Amino acid sequence: MPYMRVADLKPGMRSVNIRVRVVEVSEPRTVQTRYGVARVADAVVEDSSGRVKMSLWNEQVDQVSPGDTIDIENGYTTQFRGSVQVNVGRYGRIVKV
Repeated sequence: MPYMRVADLKPGMRSVNIRVRVVEVSEPRTVQTRYGVARVADAVVEDSSGRVKMSLWNEQVDQVSPGDTIDIENGYTTQFRGSVQVNVGRYGRIVKV
């Protein structure tokens, strides 16, 4: 599978496949969504070209730790507070390498 580079990510991209290292993961917090209560944590991930923020939801929070190398398969990007953010979404997945 061809991987994108973090530096090439732009808001609004779909079918994003990247291999990154997890730099940090925030403490999870509980939020109310239209689907009910959910856990969310913010992560920072990087490759040799740069760093990007990522949101981890529910079981994803427990899947990754700082120092892990992960593949994000079929992710997508958004813009949040002026910065690109990568998301896994319901059709994507996180795979530890």
